[in-house]
Amino acid sequence: MAPLDLLVIGVYLVALLSLGAKFASHRGKVRDYFLSDRPIPWWALLGSIVATETSTVTLISVPGYAFGNDLTFLQLVLGYVVARILVAAFLLPVFFKGERLTAYQYLTERFSPAVGRLFASIFLATRFLSDGFRLFAAAVVLATVFTSVPTIVKLEDLIAVTGNSRSFFLVLSVFLIGVTTLIYTLLGGIRAVIWADVIQLAIYSSGTLLLGFILLKQIPGGWTEVVETASPAMKFTLFDFTMGLTKSYTFWSGLIGGLFLTAATHGTDQLFVQRYLCCSSLSDARRALTLSGLVIFIQFALFLVIGVMLWVYYTNYAPHVLNALTVGGTIQTDDLLPQFMMSHLPIGIRGLFVAAIVAAAMSTLSSSLNSSAASTIGDFYLPWTRSKRSDQHYLRASQVATIAWGMLQIVMALIAMRLSSRVVDEVLGIQSFSGGLTLGAFLLALLPSSSSRSVIISTLVGANVLLFTRLFTAVSWQWYAVIGTLVTAAVGWSLSQRSTNHSTGHRL
Repeated sequence: MAPLDLLVIGVYLVALLSLGAKFASHRGKVRDYFLSDRPIPWWALLGSIVATETSTVTLISVPGYAFGNDLTFLQLVLGYVVARILVAAFLLPVFFKGERLTAYQYLTERFSPAVGRLFASIFLATRFLSDGFRLFAAAVVLATVFTSVPTIVKLEDLIAVTGNSRSFFLVLSVFLIGVTTLIYTLLGGIRAVIWADVIQLAIYSSGTLLLGFILLKQIPGGWTEVVETASPAMKFTLFDFTMGLTKSYTFWSGLIGGLFLTAATHGTDQLFVQRYLCCSSLSDARRALTLSGLVIFIQFALFLVIGVMLWVYYTNYAPHVLNALTVGGTIQTDDLLPQFMMSHLPIGIRGLFVAAIVAAAMSTLSSSLNSSAASTIGDFYLPWTRSKRSDQHYLRASQVATIAWGMLQIVMALIAMRLSSRVVDEVLGIQSFSGGLTLGAFLLALLPSSSSRSVIISTLVGANVLLFTRLFTAVSWQWYAVIGTLVTAAVGWSLSQRSTNHSTGHRL
């Protein structure tokens, strides 16, 4: 890394902090802090949805998937697209009825405070776990940068604390990304988060396109050679119609599992619902959500093609690098993109791409911090205090909650350092596990006969079924959201019917 690269990264981080400071004066009330003091344009919401959905996990793990496999990941993305249309049609109208701070306040109003708090707790636990892994993935890239910088200050004593230089720089990177994200989120609230997302989308998209172009130039035969080399190895395989529940990334697990997963995340998760509520109208929210599906599909296709090009390049022209990245007989595919970046991108561009990867991480992490704080205040603290304090008090409480969740994400990222070699499966697996339960509860909320008791019992049954599935079967994580939704909804509906029939019998 040259000084110019470090300057680019530094300027980017300072710019984010400045953005947070710019919007600090616009957050006079707690509702403004979480939902903005003025409507956000639909196109900015679209950019924020895409950027939030695209973390460092996407940027480095999805190309890693194509390197080791093919393009079948896109089958999952097909489910993402279809789910957006269904969510826009059936679930978005629910959130625009009345004034709410969080998605789970709807469950509180429909059932009881206990139900609202239950699913707010599930959301918070999911964000804590999955976004800790995302922060770790971003730290992997930044740690690669640090290890390439000539040592200016001797760090032997500090490095000795963690045992080796890689661990030391990973820890340093986790804190640098985590604290920077926390500061600008804390200062600017949701407006800073959304507009930073738009900027970050532009940065990582342009950086990825540039990296793909440079990678293609490194392959002597260009795109023709990529096709001729990768096609016989089945790297361009898009569809896998294998039947069964144990294999991931088939057409059925991708389309159906991706549909249920995205319906859960984009239709019931506070991380995305909070964005819809920043729109001026339901129609704007629908437009932003549905069109984001097209952008996401193109984006994932680009990441996967880059993964195929990495396979052609490293297999034919740099096999020694693969040997260096092999641990215990397994290639650490999450390290491939950072490795190419550090070895082949020119000075300045290298710094831009590091900033792009950090941008992708921060867009998701900042959204997570703000939405987690919103749920903490809206679903727990406000009901507990019964809105008897001043708005300034709740604003300060919101900032404290933001800081607390920021620190917890850093802790989870440090734990994740010892748990994962390909992060994308862990993150999506966590979201599939919890998302199905929440989606099942929202479906029950649409049925007039559902009760608070039936929702709680059905959620516990669904969680136990999923736990059994995870521990004692080989069922792919892509079916977790499907199983969780169907079990929760079916058990809840059955209990509601029994309760209705029982009450009718008594009346007769």
